[in-house]
Amino acid sequence: MVRWMLGAAMLLGLVCPALAGNLDAKAVNDAARPEKPPAADKVNAPVTKLQILLDRAQFSPGQIDGKLGENAQKALKAFAEQNGLGFDKIVAPELWDKLNAASEGPVVVDYKITDADVKGPFLKRLPAKLEDMKSLEAVGYTSPLEGLAEKFHMSGELLKALNPGKSFDKAGETIAVASVPARRELPRIARIEIDKAGATLKAYEGSGRLVAFYPASIGSPDRPTPTGTLKVTGTNELPTYHYNPEYKFKSVKSNKPFEIKPGPNNPVGSYWIGLSAQGYGIHGTAEPDRVSKSASHGCVRLTNWDARALGENVKRGTPVVFLDAPTDSSSKQQGKTVGKRAANTR
Repeated sequence: MVRWMLGAAMLLGLVCPALAGNLDAKAVNDAARPEKPPAADKVNAPVTKLQILLDRAQFSPGQIDGKLGENAQKALKAFAEQNGLGFDKIVAPELWDKLNAASEGPVVVDYKITDADVKGPFLKRLPAKLEDMKSLEAVGYTSPLEGLAEKFHMSGELLKALNPGKSFDKAGETIAVASVPARRELPRIARIEIDKAGATLKAYEGSGRLVAFYPASIGSPDRPTPTGTLKVTGTNELPTYHYNPEYKFKSVKSNKPFEIKPGPNNPVGSYWIGLSAQGYGIHGTAEPDRVSKSASHGCVRLTNWDARALGENVKRGTPVVFLDAPTDSSSKQQGKTVGKRAANTR
């Protein structure tokens, strides 16, 4: 009996190397369709592959962490609906095939760390309070690992798991990373829909076809996101954060305006899409792992890379429709434009 159990354990290690603690590039690239719903709190090769494929198909799972969490499930459901398929925590063969057909090449590739990746300057720590950030020359990354993880849309934990024993602060070191595009081209976006209840943002082309999907943090009970329709007024890469005392954030004691210099860990991240109500926008974040899992101060918060992808493909005047209740993807609800209200968020 003991011999049988030992043999079974060895066989499991050969068949499922990721489950045996060997989550490497080959395990992810060769991963087969998960036949059962994967555990939402455990990293595994098939889910890592699914998340990377979703990211490449413009159906963002948010931060790629190798877990079938809420954001990955939202993205899978949206991709399935767009392709006329079903999804209920079980990845059907047709859905797996569609995802794999949406892009080409291995999902994990080698990357040689460059001088720019390790140059810095890096923060010793990111201040927790806004007021403590105003004296910083730039709100940069806290380490090369953080910068590399964001560059490839990954969590630092997954990046380390794929590269055991590797150094992330050494130029010339070769590491395994998610193969995701540095820049994205989308069809002309005609309308953006923000589902408050679902905590998602969808972008549509003129025909009504969904062309991009992102999980999002959207408002809070005390500082709600607008209702109705706004318009895009412009975009700004590496924005400066402007704090207005009228915001009356509980965590800020200052009664005078102040600014926080640009950087990926800026309170509004590294990209800003302005909307036609004072202080409102769609923007990035210093905490990609918390997107759609925490409230905002009224704005719409995406990961830095998703905010950039949307911002680089949206034009001034594009309508942004805020939906107060879940709706189907063909909804074209319109509402009155909300009045001005000062609000901004981290």
